Amino acid sequence: MTEFRVEINNLEDCLEKYIPKEELKEVKRILYGRSDDRLELPEETRKLAEKINLELKGYSIPAASEELRKPRIVRIGAIQNAIVLPTTDPFEKQRNAIHNKVSEIIKIASTANVNIVCMQECWPIPFGLCTMKKDPWCKFAEDAKTGPTTTLLKKLAKDYNMVIVSPIFEKDNDSYWNTVVVNSNRGNYIGKHRKNHIPRLDDCNELVYYPEGNTGHPVFETDFGRIAINICYGRHHPQNWMMFGLNGAEIVFNPCAVDSEASEPLWGIEARNAAVANSYFTVAVNRVGTEVYDHEFKSTDGTIHHNFGPLFGSSYVAAPNGHRTPGLSRNTDGLLITEVDLNLCRQVKDFWGFRMTQRLDVYAESIARASKADFKLQIIRENCQDQV
Repeated sequence: MTEFRVEINNLEDCLEKYIPKEELKEVKRILYGRSDDRLELPEETRKLAEKINLELKGYSIPAASEELRKPRIVRIGAIQNAIVLPTTDPFEKQRNAIHNKVSEIIKIASTANVNIVCMQECWPIPFGLCTMKKDPWCKFAEDAKTGPTTTLLKKLAKDYNMVIVSPIFEKDNDSYWNTVVVNSNRGNYIGKHRKNHIPRLDDCNELVYYPEGNTGHPVFETDFGRIAINICYGRHHPQNWMMFGLNGAEIVFNPCAVDSEASEPLWGIEARNAAVANSYFTVAVNRVGTEVYDHEFKSTDGTIHHNFGPLFGSSYVAAPNGHRTPGLSRNTDGLLITEVDLNLCRQVKDFWGFRMTQRLDVYAESIARASKADFKLQIIRENCQDQV
């Protein structure tokens, strides 16, 4: 029997539709750690978003006022979008169409004074990497520093005084990488980070294209805070999140391309948990839409198909105190703007003392032992000879 499923566009809309107004505030507090901290956005921003049918949401996550430190207010933008043209169109035409769409969204973000914006994983291309076919998708790979995407975004970053975090499919000499480029608000290339953890699933074995990254856990110093990027599958690895925190990150972006029913229940948990455990802000960004390919590929359940998707969007921001914004929709292009006060990172560290009680030395010794081939499990068993 086929399971009947109600299509939900947006959890927030569903809550507002069915929960009485007097109870909704408390429901939101329990779910999100906040009741309703909506951010008032300029009328110009709203009109431009409506013109291209772009979902636009704004929220604020404040910190307590302090006597000795001024607020460190930063506006973060998260962009989720579907591809524009069929995956069978000429490659340059496909990429240019996505460039044009996202450039327009970045322009809209600039009218709301967004300081840092991040796109989804491998944003300038269809995520043909799910098909495990090298040809033709490797043709989309580009140089991280001088390729067409970075060239475009460096100009936009300077024009809009905005740090732009750009996940791309990188080609470096004869090697391919899943990479994120960070461009400064002065239009300069700051650096790049490569994906640390690569999925080895039946229907998504990205090792066909590129190896694990070799850039460590870099944190990029910008005019709007210290930022890092945990690319897609790395969100499943707590140690990955931890290392960005140990290196001083205040905001960690998690650009993704995720579609499976297995992943969606984890989606609202992992980035939020990382924000709490590491006392920084996290920004989870995911694709939307269904991408159709002209050749078959197989899912984990053995199904043969031509589609990747539907990708479930739902991009959101989480704070070190456990608060989070509602997500964008599950199926439409969107721009989420969140105004945060980075002072909250230190305030939460001081309150909970996670770093002070972390005991890294203990875990360093244990992990060193666990990484060896002769590692023995530390298990204590009942001694039946001691029975009374």
